[in-house]
Amino acid sequence: MSKPMGLLLNCDLGESFGAWTQGVDHQVMPYIDQASIACGFHAGDPQVIKQTLALAAEHGVAVGAHPSYPDLAGFGRRSMKLAATELIAILQYQIAALAGMAQNIGLSLSYVKPHGALYNDMMANGQLRSAVMQAIAECHQPLAFMLQATADWETHRSEAEAFGIQPLFEAFADRCYDDSGALLSRAESGAVLSREKMLDQVQQLQEDGSVTTVSGKRLTLVADTLCVHGDNPEAVGAIGEIRQLLSP
Repeated sequence: MSKPMGLLLNCDLGESFGAWTQGVDHQVMPYIDQASIACGFHAGDPQVIKQTLALAAEHGVAVGAHPSYPDLAGFGRRSMKLAATELIAILQYQIAALAGMAQNIGLSLSYVKPHGALYNDMMANGQLRSAVMQAIAECHQPLAFMLQATADWETHRSEAEAFGIQPLFEAFADRCYDDSGALLSRAESGAVLSREKMLDQVQQLQEDGSVTTVSGKRLTLVADTLCVHGDNPEAVGAIGEIRQLLSP
């Protein structure tokens, strides 16, 4: 399997809300290729959304919707049991809101990346993943689907193609992997990598297309894009170094 070339760099942004500030979007945006922007259901009020879109436009960054369960109080990190029809409507509502605000300033959405608990749940549950893909496929414009790069990438690609949507496989710069290819739970020690380990992982992904798991196992990943979490100060502080490692 050939190694990935030219990994894109993405970050989850626009996650402030009202008087509460989350992340340092102005510091991150100049270095990234893709901004996954909160749509209001876990973070991101209308003013924050508008400001984040304008910042992306200023720096020529592609924008994607970052929808979640309706869990503003829990920052979208709590799982919810919803009927597929309800989840599809909730996702399309968020995507349409961001798409409309983007269009107002001459931008067009290019992808959808679910947030938090919804992201984790859909990676573990095929029926839930299908509902997410149906929501994306029914949107008025073609949108790619960003999901985690795992050993099941070929299955996930086939699922997405069956819905007529393009998958974008995502690896993580700042998170430790377990031996199955899932992200190590944040409740576990070492789940969020130190600056040194994070930079080592980025370099390994770029050069070898693999990560080293928590037990020391080498795990091959087929990835199109690399995520740096905007709420991780260590990752944000190293964004320039990460960009340099990904540059040809």
